[in-house]
Amino acid sequence: MLELRPTCEHCNVALPPTSMAARICSFECTFCAACVEQVLGNVCPNCGGGFALRPVRPVGPWKGKGPLGAYPASLKVRHAPVDAAAHAALSAQVKGVPPEQR
Repeated sequence: MLELRPTCEHCNVALPPTSMAARICSFECTFCAACVEQVLGNVCPNCGGGFALRPVRPVGPWKGKGPLGAYPASLKVRHAPVDAAAHAALSAQVKGVPPEQR
């Protein structure tokens, strides 16, 4: 089950469970769309992978108890701003490779 982390790891902007701006890599590293596009260039600074839109967990009781109520989003903030120089070196290695081939 996805953790649904509460904020962007870089800029710390709030990313509530219903946010359409949340992006995740396959390890659930969580960033906002603006940081993914403008700062990271679609290269995860933690693993080198690409990002996808984070799914929104349903809040309605479509099958009994609402899933968001039964499985709440994480409250643990992981704020670790990206080191620009280190990310530039990583990005230079992988940015020309499509995410599905990294």
